[in-house]
Amino acid sequence: MSKLPPAERLIVALDVPTAVEALTLVDALRPYVRCFKVGFQLFLSGGFAVCDAITARGCKVMLDLKFHDIPQTVSMAVAQLADHDIALTTVHGYPQVVEAAAKTKGRTKILAVTVLTSLGVEELQQTGFRGSLTDLVRLRAATSLAAGADGLVCSPLEAGVLRKHLGQKPLLATPGIRLLDSPQDDQVRTATPLAAVHAGADIIIVGRPITRHAHPAEVARAIVEEIS
Repeated sequence: MSKLPPAERLIVALDVPTAVEALTLVDALRPYVRCFKVGFQLFLSGGFAVCDAITARGCKVMLDLKFHDIPQTVSMAVAQLADHDIALTTVHGYPQVVEAAAKTKGRTKILAVTVLTSLGVEELQQTGFRGSLTDLVRLRAATSLAAGADGLVCSPLEAGVLRKHLGQKPLLATPGIRLLDSPQDDQVRTATPLAAVHAGADIIIVGRPITRHAHPAEVARAIVEEIS
């Protein structure tokens, strides 16, 4: 059972093109949601200013840039977060990348991305990896935690396996969350909010099912109540 309060177990992905749109969503959702994800699109538009505006509203930020570069570059990039109140950030789950990020993370928690939720079996075979998707997720999870990650990003379909093998300590964050009436979009390995938390996820990351709904605050409230 996660020790996080329900309002922090739901992270809303602000996958919108402008800071104005993002902050409008934050203002509408913050009665129910305490953490928001800033990804590539929004960060390239609003930079750290949008992150600072979110934290100024009393909310937390997950900066989802999925750092993956040579260790020195990753280390210097993550060090830039120290001047901003970034609660979580993501790196790709390769040991050298995770270790470099962990050295300069400061107060920010490092979440290692195991396998993107858009990757299916056919794409995995094209990489030449001979095991299953679950095998690859378990391998990257183990090596990332050994390298200093605070937690992992995995699909809800692997959350149960990781929780069983890793215990309760590491944070597990699951994107690929879809409501029963939501389109799957470009996600392949998906589950409902309740299924994800029952599998062992501490955090569920939800974007379009909330942000593209006519009444996003109502959807967010319903999800928080469902996983409480």
